[in-house]
Amino acid sequence: MTTKKSHSIPKTVTYTLLLFLANTVNAQQTTSSFGNIKQVNAGVLNIGYAEVGPSTGEVVILLHGWPYDIHSYTEVANALAAKKYRVIIPYLRGFGSTRFLDANTPRNGQQSALAVDVIALMDALKIDKAIIGGFDWGARTANIVAALWPQRVTALVSVSGYLIGSQQLNKAPLNPIVELSWWYQFYFATERGREGYELNRNDFAELIWKTASPQWSFDSTTFNTSASSFNNPDHVAIVIHNYRWRLGLAEGEIKYNELEQKLAASPIITVPTVTLEGDANGAPHPSPSMYASKYKGKYAHHTLTGGIGHNLPQEAPKAFVDAILEAASFSK
Repeated sequence: MTTKKSHSIPKTVTYTLLLFLANTVNAQQTTSSFGNIKQVNAGVLNIGYAEVGPSTGEVVILLHGWPYDIHSYTEVANALAAKKYRVIIPYLRGFGSTRFLDANTPRNGQQSALAVDVIALMDALKIDKAIIGGFDWGARTANIVAALWPQRVTALVSVSGYLIGSQQLNKAPLNPIVELSWWYQFYFATERGREGYELNRNDFAELIWKTASPQWSFDSTTFNTSASSFNNPDHVAIVIHNYRWRLGLAEGEIKYNELEQKLAASPIITVPTVTLEGDANGAPHPSPSMYASKYKGKYAHHTLTGGIGHNLPQEAPKAFVDAILEAASFSK
Protein backbone atom coordinates (compact mmCIF):
# COMPACT_ATOMS: atom_id res chain seq x y z
CA MET A 1 0.00 0.00 0.00
CA THR A 2 1.43 3.39 -1.01
CA THR A 3 1.05 6.33 1.34
CA LYS A 4 0.76 9.75 -0.25
CA LYS A 5 3.14 12.34 1.09
CA SER A 6 1.42 15.31 2.68
CA HIS A 7 2.52 18.74 1.50
CA SER A 8 1.61 21.10 4.34
CA ILE A 9 1.94 24.87 4.13
CA PRO A 10 4.24 26.36 6.81
CA LYS A 11 2.36 28.15 9.58
CA THR A 12 4.11 31.45 8.94
CA VAL A 13 3.11 31.38 5.27
CA THR A 14 -0.47 30.50 6.17
CA TYR A 15 -0.70 33.33 8.68
CA THR A 16 0.76 35.84 6.23
CA LEU A 17 -1.71 34.76 3.53
CA LEU A 18 -4.66 34.97 5.90
CA LEU A 19 -3.54 38.40 7.11
CA PHE A 20 -3.27 39.63 3.53
CA LEU A 21 -6.73 38.34 2.68
CA ALA A 22 -8.22 39.78 5.87
CA ASN A 23 -6.71 43.18 5.25
CA THR A 24 -7.85 43.14 1.62
CA VAL A 25 -11.40 42.51 2.79
CA ASN A 26 -11.15 45.03 5.61
CA ALA A 27 -9.84 47.72 3.31
CA GLN A 28 -13.00 47.32 1.23
CA GLN A 29 -15.39 47.33 4.18
CA THR A 30 -17.72 50.27 4.49
CA THR A 31 -19.77 51.58 7.36
CA SER A 32 -22.79 53.81 7.35
CA SER A 33 -20.78 56.31 9.37
CA PHE A 34 -17.35 56.55 7.83
CA GLY A 35 -17.26 54.92 4.40
CA ASN A 36 -14.05 53.06 3.61
CA ILE A 37 -11.87 51.96 6.51
CA LYS A 38 -8.19 52.50 5.77
CA GLN A 39 -5.36 50.19 6.84
CA VAL A 40 -1.74 51.00 7.65
CA ASN A 41 1.16 49.01 9.07
CA ALA A 42 2.25 50.69 12.31
CA GLY A 43 4.55 49.09 14.86
CA VAL A 44 3.39 45.53 15.57
CA LEU A 45 -0.03 46.13 14.01
CA ASN A 46 -1.86 46.64 10.79
CA ILE A 47 -4.23 49.32 12.09
CA GLY A 48 -7.69 49.93 10.71
CA TYR A 49 -8.85 53.53 11.00
CA ALA A 50 -11.48 55.93 9.77
CA GLU A 51 -10.42 59.30 8.43
CA VAL A 52 -12.61 62.29 7.67
CA GLY A 53 -11.92 65.93 6.91
CA PRO A 54 -9.31 67.64 4.72
CA SER A 55 -5.87 66.01 4.54
CA THR A 56 -4.30 69.40 5.21
CA GLY A 57 -6.30 70.11 8.36
CA GLU A 58 -5.04 70.16 11.92
CA VAL A 59 -5.04 66.55 13.11
CA VAL A 60 -7.37 65.19 15.78
CA ILE A 61 -6.96 61.57 16.89
CA LEU A 62 -9.94 60.06 18.74
CA LEU A 63 -9.54 56.90 20.82
CA HIS A 64 -12.43 54.63 21.78
CA GLY A 65 -12.84 52.43 24.83
CA TRP A 66 -14.11 48.99 25.77
CA PRO A 67 -16.61 47.63 24.91
CA TYR A 68 -17.08 50.31 22.25
CA ASP A 69 -15.46 51.17 18.94
CA ILE A 70 -14.83 53.95 16.44
CA HIS A 71 -18.57 54.58 16.00
CA SER A 72 -18.68 56.32 19.36
CA TYR A 73 -17.22 59.22 17.37
CA THR A 74 -19.42 59.28 14.25
CA GLU A 75 -21.09 62.62 14.97
CA VAL A 76 -18.03 64.10 16.65
CA ALA A 77 -15.76 63.27 13.72
CA ASN A 78 -18.12 64.61 11.09
CA ALA A 79 -18.67 67.83 13.04
CA LEU A 80 -14.91 68.37 13.40
CA ALA A 81 -14.37 67.57 9.72
CA ALA A 82 -16.90 70.26 8.87
CA LYS A 83 -14.65 72.67 10.79
CA LYS A 84 -11.70 71.65 8.58
CA TYR A 85 -9.98 69.29 11.03
CA ARG A 86 -8.39 66.07 9.77
CA VAL A 87 -9.91 63.47 12.08
CA ILE A 88 -8.46 59.99 12.54
CA ILE A 89 -10.26 57.32 14.56
CA PRO A 90 -8.29 54.06 14.89
CA TYR A 91 -9.53 50.69 16.02
CA LEU A 92 -7.53 49.77 19.11
CA ARG A 93 -5.65 46.48 19.11
CA GLY A 94 -8.19 43.67 19.38
CA PHE A 95 -11.00 45.65 17.73
CA GLY A 96 -12.42 45.95 14.23
CA SER A 97 -10.01 45.48 11.34
CA THR A 98 -6.82 46.05 13.37
CA ARG A 99 -4.60 42.97 13.23
CA PHE A 100 -1.20 41.87 14.55
CA LEU A 101 1.42 41.55 11.84
CA ASP A 102 3.04 38.52 13.46
CA ALA A 103 1.18 35.49 14.82
CA ASN A 104 3.82 35.21 17.55
CA THR A 105 3.42 38.72 18.98
CA PRO A 106 1.96 38.55 22.51
CA ARG A 107 -1.68 39.59 22.65
CA ASN A 108 -0.84 42.21 25.21
CA GLY A 109 -3.42 44.68 26.55
CA GLN A 110 -1.27 46.55 29.07
CA GLN A 111 -1.70 50.32 29.17
CA SER A 112 1.66 51.37 27.74
CA ALA A 113 1.35 49.03 24.75
CA LEU A 114 -1.81 50.79 23.59
CA ALA A 115 -0.08 54.16 23.90
CA VAL A 116 2.89 52.96 21.86
CA ASP A 117 0.38 51.91 19.19
CA VAL A 118 -0.80 55.52 18.92
CA ILE A 119 2.75 56.83 18.48
CA ALA A 120 3.39 54.12 15.86
CA LEU A 121 0.22 55.17 14.01
CA MET A 122 1.29 58.82 14.05
CA ASP A 123 4.71 57.85 12.74
CA ALA A 124 3.22 55.67 9.99
CA LEU A 125 0.92 58.50 8.88
CA LYS A 126 3.72 61.08 9.24
CA ILE A 127 1.81 63.07 11.83
CA ASP A 128 4.13 65.11 14.02
CA LYS A 129 1.54 66.45 16.49
CA ALA A 130 -2.16 66.00 17.09
CA ILE A 131 -4.98 66.92 19.41
CA ILE A 132 -5.86 63.66 21.14
CA GLY A 133 -9.19 62.82 22.74
CA GLY A 134 -10.57 59.70 24.35
CA PHE A 135 -12.85 57.97 26.83
CA ASP A 136 -12.46 54.77 28.84
CA TRP A 137 -9.41 52.84 27.50
CA GLY A 138 -9.04 55.66 24.99
CA ALA A 139 -8.84 58.31 27.72
CA ARG A 140 -6.19 56.35 29.60
CA THR A 141 -4.22 55.92 26.37
CA ALA A 142 -4.55 59.61 25.47
CA ASN A 143 -3.33 60.59 28.95
CA ILE A 144 -0.31 58.30 28.64
CA VAL A 145 0.64 59.70 25.23
CA ALA A 146 0.35 63.24 26.62
CA ALA A 147 2.38 62.36 29.71
CA LEU A 148 5.22 60.45 28.00
CA TRP A 149 5.34 62.19 24.61
CA PRO A 150 4.08 65.74 25.23
CA GLN A 151 5.95 66.95 22.14
CA ARG A 152 3.53 64.89 20.02
CA VAL A 153 0.35 66.28 21.61
CA THR A 154 -1.09 69.70 20.78
CA ALA A 155 -3.91 69.38 23.31
CA LEU A 156 -5.80 66.70 25.24
CA VAL A 157 -9.49 65.93 25.88
CA SER A 158 -10.10 63.20 28.43
CA VAL A 159 -13.41 61.83 29.67
CA SER A 160 -13.13 61.02 33.40
CA GLY A 161 -9.80 62.77 33.54
CA TYR A 162 -6.55 61.19 34.69
CA LEU A 163 -6.80 57.40 34.38
CA ILE A 164 -3.13 56.38 34.38
CA GLY A 165 -2.56 53.54 36.83
CA SER A 166 -0.06 50.89 37.86
CA GLN A 167 -0.08 47.31 39.05
CA GLN A 168 1.23 48.43 42.43
CA LEU A 169 -1.51 51.03 42.83
CA ASN A 170 -4.15 48.49 41.83
CA LYS A 171 -3.12 46.16 44.68
CA ALA A 172 -4.84 48.38 47.22
CA PRO A 173 -8.39 47.23 48.13
CA LEU A 174 -11.19 49.71 47.57
CA ASN A 175 -14.45 50.50 49.29
CA PRO A 176 -16.88 47.57 48.79
CA ILE A 177 -19.27 49.69 46.72
CA VAL A 178 -16.43 50.61 44.38
CA GLU A 179 -15.21 47.03 44.24
CA LEU A 180 -18.71 45.95 43.22
CA SER A 181 -18.60 48.26 40.20
CA TRP A 182 -15.47 46.43 39.03
CA TRP A 183 -17.21 43.02 39.07
CA TYR A 184 -16.22 42.23 35.48
CA GLN A 185 -12.53 42.76 36.27
CA PHE A 186 -12.68 40.02 38.88
CA TYR A 187 -14.77 37.83 36.56
CA PHE A 188 -12.11 38.16 33.86
CA ALA A 189 -9.47 37.06 36.37
CA THR A 190 -10.92 33.53 36.15
CA GLU A 191 -10.92 31.01 33.33
CA ARG A 192 -14.70 30.90 33.67
CA GLY A 193 -14.72 34.64 32.94
CA ARG A 194 -12.56 34.25 29.84
CA GLU A 195 -14.77 31.48 28.51
CA GLY A 196 -17.90 33.42 29.40
CA TYR A 197 -16.73 36.49 27.54
CA GLU A 198 -15.68 34.40 24.54
CA LEU A 199 -19.14 32.84 24.34
CA ASN A 200 -21.21 35.91 25.19
CA ARG A 201 -19.19 38.93 24.11
CA ASN A 202 -22.15 40.80 22.56
CA ASP A 203 -24.51 40.16 25.47
CA PHE A 204 -21.71 41.13 27.83
CA ALA A 205 -21.01 44.36 25.95
CA GLU A 206 -24.68 45.30 25.87
CA LEU A 207 -24.90 44.81 29.63
CA ILE A 208 -21.90 47.11 30.14
CA TRP A 209 -23.44 49.72 27.85
CA LYS A 210 -26.64 49.70 29.89
CA THR A 211 -24.98 49.84 33.30
CA ALA A 212 -22.35 52.39 32.29
CA SER A 213 -24.92 54.66 30.61
CA PRO A 214 -28.19 53.90 32.42
CA GLN A 215 -30.09 56.82 30.86
CA TRP A 216 -28.87 56.35 27.28
CA SER A 217 -31.63 54.88 25.09
CA PHE A 218 -29.51 53.38 22.31
CA ASP A 219 -31.21 51.17 19.72
CA SER A 220 -30.19 47.79 18.33
CA THR A 221 -28.74 49.30 15.16
CA THR A 222 -26.44 51.56 17.16
CA PHE A 223 -25.27 48.67 19.31
CA ASN A 224 -24.82 46.19 16.47
CA THR A 225 -22.78 48.66 14.44
CA SER A 226 -20.17 48.71 17.22
CA ALA A 227 -20.58 45.08 18.28
CA SER A 228 -19.30 43.83 14.94
CA SER A 229 -15.89 45.17 16.01
CA PHE A 230 -15.73 42.56 18.78
CA ASN A 231 -15.45 39.77 16.20
CA ASN A 232 -11.75 40.54 15.90
CA PRO A 233 -9.81 37.27 16.45
CA ASP A 234 -7.64 38.88 19.15
CA HIS A 235 -10.44 40.71 20.95
CA VAL A 236 -10.98 38.36 23.87
CA ALA A 237 -7.27 37.82 24.45
CA ILE A 238 -6.59 41.58 24.55
CA VAL A 239 -9.51 42.35 26.87
CA ILE A 240 -8.69 39.55 29.29
CA HIS A 241 -4.99 40.42 29.37
CA ASN A 242 -5.78 44.11 29.92
CA TYR A 243 -7.78 43.46 33.09
CA ARG A 244 -5.58 40.66 34.40
CA TRP A 245 -2.48 42.82 33.89
CA ARG A 246 -4.04 45.62 35.93
CA LEU A 247 -4.39 43.28 38.91
CA GLY A 248 -0.91 41.85 38.50
CA LEU A 249 -2.32 38.49 37.42
CA ALA A 250 -0.66 38.60 33.99
CA GLU A 251 2.80 39.70 32.96
CA GLY A 252 3.46 42.53 30.55
CA GLU A 253 6.24 42.59 27.97
CA ILE A 254 9.75 43.46 29.10
CA LYS A 255 10.10 46.08 26.37
CA TYR A 256 7.44 48.19 28.10
CA ASN A 257 8.97 48.01 31.59
CA GLU A 258 10.66 51.42 31.42
CA LEU A 259 7.45 53.08 30.30
CA GLU A 260 5.46 51.39 33.06
CA GLN A 261 7.98 52.58 35.66
CA LYS A 262 7.40 56.15 34.50
CA LEU A 263 3.63 55.69 34.59
CA ALA A 264 3.77 54.18 38.08
CA ALA A 265 5.05 57.55 39.30
CA SER A 266 1.77 59.18 38.13
CA PRO A 267 3.48 61.72 35.84
CA ILE A 268 2.15 65.26 35.51
CA ILE A 269 0.55 66.25 32.20
CA THR A 270 1.68 69.62 30.87
CA VAL A 271 -0.22 69.90 27.58
CA PRO A 272 -3.41 72.04 27.40
CA THR A 273 -6.27 69.85 28.62
CA VAL A 274 -10.04 69.72 28.93
CA THR A 275 -11.60 66.97 31.03
CA LEU A 276 -15.24 65.93 30.86
CA GLU A 277 -17.61 63.90 33.00
CA GLY A 278 -21.21 62.87 32.60
CA ASP A 279 -23.62 63.21 35.50
CA ALA A 280 -24.94 59.67 34.93
CA ASN A 281 -21.69 57.78 34.38
CA GLY A 282 -22.36 54.33 35.79
CA ALA A 283 -18.84 53.01 35.22
CA PRO A 284 -16.07 53.30 37.83
CA HIS A 285 -14.53 56.77 37.61
CA PRO A 286 -12.68 59.21 39.87
CA SER A 287 -14.06 62.50 41.13
CA PRO A 288 -12.80 65.49 39.10
CA SER A 289 -11.36 66.97 42.31
CA MET A 290 -9.01 64.00 42.57
CA TYR A 291 -7.21 64.61 39.29
CA ALA A 292 -7.32 68.35 38.59
CA SER A 293 -3.84 68.80 40.07
CA LYS A 294 -2.39 66.37 37.52
CA TYR A 295 -2.87 68.88 34.72
CA LYS A 296 -0.33 71.70 34.91
CA GLY A 297 -0.97 73.29 31.52
CA LYS A 298 -3.99 75.43 30.72
CA TYR A 299 -6.90 73.38 32.02
CA ALA A 300 -10.69 73.27 32.23
CA HIS A 301 -13.21 70.70 33.46
CA HIS A 302 -16.89 70.35 32.56
CA THR A 303 -19.44 68.03 34.13
CA LEU A 304 -22.35 67.48 31.76
CA THR A 305 -25.90 67.26 33.05
CA GLY A 306 -28.98 65.64 31.53
CA GLY A 307 -28.25 61.98 32.15
CA ILE A 308 -24.98 61.67 30.20
CA GLY A 309 -23.24 58.36 30.83
CA HIS A 310 -19.91 56.70 30.17
CA ASN A 311 -19.91 56.79 26.35
CA LEU A 312 -19.87 60.57 26.43
CA PRO A 313 -18.77 61.27 22.81
CA GLN A 314 -21.72 59.31 21.43
CA GLU A 315 -24.23 60.49 24.04
CA ALA A 316 -23.20 64.17 23.98
CA PRO A 317 -21.30 64.71 20.72
CA LYS A 318 -21.68 68.50 20.67
CA ALA A 319 -20.14 68.80 24.15
CA PHE A 320 -17.22 66.63 23.07
CA VAL A 321 -16.69 68.70 19.92
CA ASP A 322 -16.79 71.87 22.01
CA ALA A 323 -14.16 70.38 24.33
CA ILE A 324 -11.86 69.66 21.38
CA LEU A 325 -12.28 73.23 20.16
CA GLU A 326 -11.67 74.60 23.64
CA ALA A 327 -8.54 72.51 24.13
CA ALA A 328 -7.30 73.58 20.71
CA SER A 329 -7.82 77.24 21.67
CA PHE A 330 -5.70 76.70 24.78
CA SER A 331 -2.74 75.77 22.60
CA LYS A 332 -2.83 78.96 20.51
